[in-house]
Amino acid sequence: MDTEIYERTRQRRAAFKNFGTIGKRLSLAALTFALGSIFQKAYGQTTTGVIGVLNFALQLEYLESNFYIKGVAASGLIPAADVAAITVIRDHENAHVNFLRTAITAAGGVPYSYTAAQFDFTAKGAFPDVFTNYNTFLAVAQAFEDTGVRAYKGQAPNLQGTANRAYLTAALNIHSVEGRHASHVRYMR
Repeated sequence: MDTEIYERTRQRRAAFKNFGTIGKRLSLAALTFALGSIFQKAYGQTTTGVIGVLNFALQLEYLESNFYIKGVAASGLIPAADVAAITVIRDHENAHVNFLRTAITAAGGVPYSYTAAQFDFTAKGAFPDVFTNYNTFLAVAQAFEDTGVRAYKGQAPNLQGTANRAYLTAALNIHSVEGRHASHVRYMR
C-alpha cells in the first residue's frame, strides 16, 4: 500500500472523528439558547408596580429553588465533588424565596406560592433526563441561572425611584448572586 494514500485516509478519518466531537460540543452550547427560547415568555411578562416585580422574581426563585431541591435529592445525580457547591446554590435560592416572600408581605402584597409539581423541569420532554444525567442537569441549571440574571436586570428599571430604593438594592444583590451561580455552573460544566 502506498504510504501517501494511507496518510490521506488517516487524515480524513481523524477529520470525521473530530466532526462528531465538535457536533456534540455545539449541541451542548446550543442547549442554553434553546432553553432560553423556551422560557422567553418570562422576559416579556408585564408587572404591576413593586409587588408585581417582586412576585415575578419570586416565581423565578421558586423555579430555581425547587429545581435544586429536586436535583440534590436525586440519588447519584451529582458527583461527590460538586454536591457541596450545588447544595450552597440550593440554599441561596431558598433564601431568595424566603426574602422575597417577606418583602412582598411587608410591602402589603400577597406572595405567590408554587411547588415543584407546578414546574416542568424537562421543558415539555425536551430534557427527559434532567434528573438522571448530570450534564443535562448542569445545562438546565445554567439556563435557569442565566434567565435569573437577565430577569433581575430587566426588572431593575421598574424598581428605580426614591420610594423603591431598598427593593432595587435587594434585587441587585440577588442579581449579583445569580451571576455568581451562573459563573460557577459554567465552571462545573
